[in-house]
Amino acid sequence: MRVQKIDRPFFVIVIILMLVGFLIFSSASLGLLTRDGINISSAIFGQIFLGLFLGSVLMFFTSRIDYKNYKKYSFYISLVFSPLGFEHGGAKRWLDLGIFSFQPAEFLKLGFVIYLAAWLSSAKKRIHSFKFSILPTVAMLVFTGAILIMQPDMGTFLVIFISAISMLLVSGVKWKHIFVTILGALGFASVLVLFKPYIWQRILTFLQPSADVLNSGYQIKQSLIAVGSGQIFGRGFGKSIQKFYSLPEPIGDSIFAVTAEEWGFVGCAFLVALFLFFAYRGFHIASKTTDNFGGLLAVGIVILIVSQSFINMASMIGIFPLTGMPLLFVSHGGTALMFTLLEVGIVFNISKKSS
Repeated sequence: MRVQKIDRPFFVIVIILMLVGFLIFSSASLGLLTRDGINISSAIFGQIFLGLFLGSVLMFFTSRIDYKNYKKYSFYISLVFSPLGFEHGGAKRWLDLGIFSFQPAEFLKLGFVIYLAAWLSSAKKRIHSFKFSILPTVAMLVFTGAILIMQPDMGTFLVIFISAISMLLVSGVKWKHIFVTILGALGFASVLVLFKPYIWQRILTFLQPSADVLNSGYQIKQSLIAVGSGQIFGRGFGKSIQKFYSLPEPIGDSIFAVTAEEWGFVGCAFLVALFLFFAYRGFHIASKTTDNFGGLLAVGIVILIVSQSFINMASMIGIFPLTGMPLLFVSHGGTALMFTLLEVGIVFNISKKSS
């Protein structure tokens, strides 16, 4: 059994994602220079200091902390979340600490995965029981969903739900139980649409993006123009036109559109391949881990990161409704990058204990 060496291919892919992400972010940031009231230096400082520097420090520390300790304190870790915050982009999902702000939902995502991994690993002998697998998971999802729906932050809840289903699959829960859970979630989502008009509006915009191109359909319209302009090989690094005036949030959730315009289909395919390889090595680590908790935790973290990134990319090319979630490793959002690297550090530690 390996004790001290982390998974090298996984380490290499993380470094490449960090470098490529910052390269894309630097180019997209040029669009801020022409926008009044936006300080490009503060945006870049936040990305470098809060995201890359502090994130790398946290990744180093979590890679050295025995992941089994998280199981002991999983319940308390899952409670590390504050619903207090200020509104940004129509959602009250940010906590302002004066010097910088962060999204408490980042705590919630990781806390949920840790607690669910702890529960499923503890109930391993009774995992085929609906009572000990699905019911506790649904209870956790209901509690988490209630917090996020009030924000509102349905994108984060979707990512958590995908991670939960993935962890149930690999833990050995019966397929019919998982199918019932998914059906129940779809039914709940249908009812939720009736009480949350903004969800229905996003669905309508997704189905008919050209119906209101000056308002609800503006972002996806401009994004598709940027994506189409990139064609096969792109305009070239730093040469995006849409990022200067037309594209909303060019360093935020629209950054993949800037990537497509500058790098083209080839560059986007390369970025997608990086995330796919990230997922492959993460699952490889999980499969080689002899401890059930470690394997479930690795799967949950990898799915959190990859599913959010793919949802972002899918929404920018019009095959999924807009969620407002950042493209991890790439989009502006120092805290999102910081927590991503913290989570990666946990997977590194799990890889040390793999057989």
